[in-house]
Amino acid sequence: MGIVTVLWEKWVEFRRDFYKITLAAMIAPLMYILVFGMGIQTISHGQPYLHFLIPGVVALTTMNASFNAIAQNLNVQRLYEKAFDQVMISPTPLWQFVAGQIIGGSLRGIYAGCVIILLVSPIGIRLCFNGWSFLIMFLNGAVFSTLGVVVSFYARNHTDVPRFSNYVIMPMAYLCNTFFTSDSIPHGLREVIQYLPLSQASSMIRGIANGEGFSYAGIGVLAVYLAVLAGAAFWYLYRKKNL
Repeated sequence: MGIVTVLWEKWVEFRRDFYKITLAAMIAPLMYILVFGMGIQTISHGQPYLHFLIPGVVALTTMNASFNAIAQNLNVQRLYEKAFDQVMISPTPLWQFVAGQIIGGSLRGIYAGCVIILLVSPIGIRLCFNGWSFLIMFLNGAVFSTLGVVVSFYARNHTDVPRFSNYVIMPMAYLCNTFFTSDSIPHGLREVIQYLPLSQASSMIRGIANGEGFSYAGIGVLAVYLAVLAGAAFWYLYRKKNL
């Protein structure tokens, strides 16, 4: 019931801010597609660049929507509204509260990704998005929702979350197989980037979209990130309890 309660809160928030959330999910990805994909006519891997760009933008949008849906709101609730005091004394198990936040953020990420898929469908690009695509989008959203939970717990003030986004989220957005392949990045740094969660999600969604298949190992990598980040969140809650 704790998970359902958190998800209901996310649903109420979504209904209240539906137009704001939808527009926020549309504007930046559409600018990327218009400027890079349609404004700069190039060929990538023997195919139109849009075949490379759109799956990367879908993965990128899933990441941003999931992280932003959790990190900032949770940080404000913890530091300023002191809403976590009620969570601590309520009968709701803490793990259910965290799980509800993660699932809610993942669903927000999938919604943002689906908005982009619907927007680009009139272009006539023959890309395939199937059940595996949405599973990867969900896992990618879960990873970055959990990262948002961890960042919001460890943030000391309101500016720590935007600062973390500038230091970590924004570099991943540009480097992790979204706008260009990481093959051109120097050795050493390339291997690190290839094993970041957004790189794995972008590669798998792109492989499915272009009918090339994907590596199941990528799902395992995302699952490992999810387990590690969830462990960090639970450790903070159950060991420190310094909300």
